[in-house]
Order: sequence, then C-alpha cells, then structure tokens
Amino acid sequence: MAEQQDALVPESPMKGSDCEEDEEHADSVDAKPDRSQRMSIFSRKKKNDQEQTETAAVKNQNFRVVAPAFQYKMNYGKLGRCIIINNKNFDAKTGMCIRNGTDKDAGDLLRCFKSLGFDVTVYNDRPCNEMEKLLQNAAQQNHSDSACFACILLSHGEEGLIYGTDGAMAIKTLTTLFRGDKCKSLVGKPKLFFIQACRGSEFDEGIQTDSGPANDSLETDANPRYKIPVEADFLFAYSTVPGYYSWRNPGRGSWFVQALCSILSQHGKELEIMQILTRVNFTVATSFESWSDDPQFSEKKQIPCVVSMLTKELYF
Repeated sequence: MAEQQDALVPESPMKGSDCEEDEEHADSVDAKPDRSQRMSIFSRKKKNDQEQTETAAVKNQNFRVVAPAFQYKMNYGKLGRCIIINNKNFDAKTGMCIRNGTDKDAGDLLRCFKSLGFDVTVYNDRPCNEMEKLLQNAAQQNHSDSACFACILLSHGEEGLIYGTDGAMAIKTLTTLFRGDKCKSLVGKPKLFFIQACRGSEFDEGIQTDSGPANDSLETDANPRYKIPVEADFLFAYSTVPGYYSWRNPGRGSWFVQALCSILSQHGKELEIMQILTRVNFTVATSFESWSDDPQFSEKKQIPCVVSMLTKELYF
C-alpha cells in the first residue's frame, strides 16, 4: 500500500498515494546516554559544606538531592483537564485524506491520561472555529484547583498550522489562549500541548549507525511578589521536527502516540516530563521505520520534537 500524507498535498497527488486503503501493516504519514546518574545539587550551605556534599556525591554516583523549589506544585485538588481534539474526516475542499488509525490514538490517549489522573474529554471532527471555541472556553474556566492543563491535537498539519475539518489554522491561535495574561488561573502552572500532525513534506531517510541503543530562595508558583513571562510554563511535544512528515499506521495508530502512551503507562508517575519525552524520542527513533510497496514511502524514519518553556521539573 502506498502511504497517506497528512499534510498539504500537491494539486496532483504523488503517484501511488491512495487515501482509501486501510491496511494493518503499511504506515501513513501524518500531513511527520542514560542520564539517570546525573546529580542535581542545589544548596544554600556555606562553601565548605557544599564542597563536602559534592565530594560525597562524586563518591556515590547514586546520590541525589531533590530541591522541591525546582518542582511544580502538584498538591491541588485535581491534576487538571485534558482536551483531545481528534480530527479524522475532512471536507473535500481541503484536499485532505481520511486519517485512518487516529481513533486508535484517541482511545489510547484517553485511557493513558485518565490513568495519570487527568479529567479527559475527546472531541471528534471539529472545524477551526469550534476548535478555537472549545479551547477558549477551557481557558476561561477556573483552574485554581488544578495542577496543570493538557491539550492533544490529532490532525493533518503543516509547519505552524493544524487542520480543522474545514481547513488550516495557526497552532498559536489555540495555544495563545492559555498565556499568563489571558488565563490567570493557570499562571505558574504547566500547560502541555501534544501535537500529532505533519510539519512539512520532507522525508527522513535515516542514517546507519554502529552505536547502541532548586534553590530554597525561589518563590512558590504564581507568587504575586515577582513577575513571570506570559509565555512561560508551556511545553509543546510535536510528533516530528519542522519540515517533515509524521507517520501513522492505519491499524496501530501513529508512531508518536504509540510511543508516548507506552512510556507514560510504564513511567508516567515516576519520571520527570522531559525524561519521559526523551524516552519517547528514543522509542520513535529506534523502533519505527515505514514500510510501503512504493519505494518512495518505504524505509523512512521520524524523530519527535520537544519545545519547552517550563520553568520547573514536572512530575505527575
């Protein structure tokens, strides 16, 4: 089977592409060193005491000091809301194919984020204006009793754009709704966006390799005695890097979501979010490769991309 492209396709589709087929094994495009021993020592001790602590840490590589001031406060009444927008079917005018396999993604994510403690809602096949309205309503809610907020977008895409069922819109139009100056009840709290969509039309051919697989003086969250940037405390986890296709299997779901759900299920309540997403990167990079009858779409690779403006460590 030839691959589906979940991105803006050329006016004349590439030879061999077929939006109607839905095989279990062929992959589709969506348009695309263990550091556990590292020490983290944050102390207000005098220089001599600090040197002694560092010396002890060097002798015992498992020694680790955790500074609560460098972690997001999570002892709220609830973890927070998670909104999943799952776009599968698109208006003919968009030229976009049906996204077979995305319902598997949405179901897996629903179960995964519920198990973490999120209040999860799934919205299927929404046009651009409804996507914006949904997130606008979410941003206007009172999140004072929530530790964080999560949003997952499953759709076609281009760089900087996400598709509603009726066309494309800027991702920033949706994320800006949660900026610190617009959503006051989430100021100082993590706002997480997971985006499964293409970001261009390039293929990653891959490359063969021989290598194997806080400070106590800081204030608490949203303390009114100091200012923080309105763009702070966002995290964007994209399924692929700028310019590239994102792959989705019609039977098993997208590579990125498969890896994300797997790592969250195993380590979601023990690892920090960047550790989790680094393992997701590793899993996608090493465990997946496209297969197709059309050589143009076969033996391709993918690497997710994390953009973080988080200001502290996040543990669920």
